[in-house]
Amino acid sequence: MPNTNKIMHTLSVYVSNKPGVLARIAQVFSRRGFNIESLVVSPAIDGHFSRMTISCSGDPDGLDQIIKQLSKLIDVLQCIDHTYDESVTKEMGLIKIAVNSQGRSEALQIAEHYGCKTVDLTPDSMILQVVGNPDKIDALEEMIAKFRIIELVRTGKVVMSRGSDLT
Repeated sequence: MPNTNKIMHTLSVYVSNKPGVLARIAQVFSRRGFNIESLVVSPAIDGHFSRMTISCSGDPDGLDQIIKQLSKLIDVLQCIDHTYDESVTKEMGLIKIAVNSQGRSEALQIAEHYGCKTVDLTPDSMILQVVGNPDKIDALEEMIAKFRIIELVRTGKVVMSRGSDLT
């Protein structure tokens, strides 16, 4: 009987900043039946390399194989699983809600509790910006759902190892 226990994994992949690298990496995940839930790519300090933070779900038994296969790719310099280690993980979200003047006070109280910034305000809507760990953003979504959510955009996780450990 196949293992259907799927958890969310967070990988940091240090790669050459070249065309086609992302497609080859995505193919490794696809072949193993993993879904990439979020992907953040940013240039490293010198611009010749990039850091990818990949959140994915799939059978935990297949993750080691994915890491081995990624590490074999020419343009992959390093691949680290941060799922269980001590690291700083943050995400940013923008949430546009429908709210009139009667509900605005309550919406602002919820936003203040979660450390949100109000980045846009109109007579019948507002956009909240929140930064934090994914659980915090999930909780805010749940609390703010009493208002009609018009749009929601999340960046995906970015991760950095604590202390002197390299990401």
